[in-house]
Amino acid sequence: MRPHWPQRLSGQVLMVQLAITTGVVVLAISLFTAPLARELDAEAMHRALAIAQTTAADPAIARGLQTTRPTPDGPVQQETERIRRATGALYVVTMDVHGVRWSHTTEAEIGRHVSTDPSDPLSGHEVKQIDSGTLGRSARAKVPLYDSSGDVVGAVSVGIAYDSVRHRLVGALPALLLCAAAALAVGAGVAVAVSRRLRRRTHGIAFSDISALLDEREAMLHGIREGVIAFDPRGRIRLVNDEAARLLGLDTDMTDDDLDTVIPTGRTADVLAGRVEGTDLLTVSGGRVLVVNRMPTADGGAVVSLRDRTELELLGRELDSTQGLLEALRAQGHEHANRLHTVLGLLELRRYDQAADFVTHAVGDHRSSAEEIAERVQDPLVSALLVGKAVVAAERAVELRVCSRTRLPDRLVAPRDLVTVLGNLIDNALDAAAEKRGPAPFVEVELWAEGATVLLQVCDTGPGVPPASREAIFTEGYSTKRPVGSVLPSQPAGGRGAPAHGRGIGLSLVRRLAERYGGTARVAARPGGGAVFTVTLPEMIIPGPETGEHADAVLTTAGEAR
Repeated sequence: MRPHWPQRLSGQVLMVQLAITTGVVVLAISLFTAPLARELDAEAMHRALAIAQTTAADPAIARGLQTTRPTPDGPVQQETERIRRATGALYVVTMDVHGVRWSHTTEAEIGRHVSTDPSDPLSGHEVKQIDSGTLGRSARAKVPLYDSSGDVVGAVSVGIAYDSVRHRLVGALPALLLCAAAALAVGAGVAVAVSRRLRRRTHGIAFSDISALLDEREAMLHGIREGVIAFDPRGRIRLVNDEAARLLGLDTDMTDDDLDTVIPTGRTADVLAGRVEGTDLLTVSGGRVLVVNRMPTADGGAVVSLRDRTELELLGRELDSTQGLLEALRAQGHEHANRLHTVLGLLELRRYDQAADFVTHAVGDHRSSAEEIAERVQDPLVSALLVGKAVVAAERAVELRVCSRTRLPDRLVAPRDLVTVLGNLIDNALDAAAEKRGPAPFVEVELWAEGATVLLQVCDTGPGVPPASREAIFTEGYSTKRPVGSVLPSQPAGGRGAPAHGRGIGLSLVRRLAERYGGTARVAARPGGGAVFTVTLPEMIIPGPETGEHADAVLTTAGEAR
């Protein structure tokens, strides 16, 4: 069977690490043995040189060259052999100035010319080298031989057997290989441990799949219509997809940035950072209602998902208003049936004048109220909202009053935003007025314009807002309403200022919309009990001709309202 390259990333990393470890060990052995061989050669040549210098320093050898002949039993041969046996050298050769041997390990070589060039030592130079001669390859040294007057009379050549040098090198290899094997075993063990940890962290993924997974992740994260932000254990941003960047006003390249440096301080930053716990947490960012969920990761970081619930929240509020209007219409249907029965009775009793007066009075009251609102509030969306809320208020036994000083032209920049602000304030005021026990509860609405700025006030006869809660009531998640079926023991019925999960968005939207236009939203106490909400919306009215008595009336009523 042919060996196959492993498919898993961990297996490939293991093979690469083993190959690298083996290569490093082999390279280390090579780098160690090469200098060791050179060092052993140099040591052998230095030893040969020392023996040659010692031999040349013996005056008896120089005298023997000058007074005797080269014979196997001559004094030069005997002295050099003594030195050879004492030093363990391979050979000690003495030659005269003609290159003729006077001593040699093999006696038959005495009297013959040397096999190598003797010119260097005979000219007074010392020589060290690794060379081959009649006795084989050796580490040798050659030095000149001087007489008593300092003249060169010959040379001494000493050889150290090269096999002894190689033997020392081979003898050092087992210990070296043992150390290399230990290093290789440690490296292999570390490589296996790293491979196993990598396999656990990568879940056995193949190396070829990493690029595909990254491409799929990028396509998925940037293609879904849900915002996703990933954080590392230090709270720094790892990833921001396109939808999250759009919802929070960020850039997709804000990686490694700290959350608190890119998100303003507030509930949104607290929810994203995990300082507020829970699921499906609501927050407002840039006028958008967001549903946030945070999921911790195994490394201590977190992944946060964001869903845009702005339109859903607006539709929900419109649905609540529609349901209230339907309930009011149903009640009016019963009231209309009662009136018809009354008219029928008057007709059967032939009291025609009283029947006509009854019908005229019943129809005239409703028509005059709607016409009066339409005359003061010329924008159709805002006037329709007020008429509808008046019906809902009547059904809840609360009187909705539109102040006589209310004046609003039909030149609004964003009537839907004004409807959102006014609708939220009226809904909260109706809830507060209906919950408080007392006679004749009412809600009063006042709208007027100062140049291009729209100002509105909504006051109610409810329990009011405590001074300590007048700022907190405009933050996300802070609500005066209890969830269905829950009881807040610390909050009395009808009171304001209780935090509730899933609520607390309306007043936050009011303030955000006001701040978007450069305005303000604040609450104060109403004389006699209740609360007064005041909102200013600059640049809300499109400039246009407004002259004569109408302009004067608007300015006058605005001044009286202040």
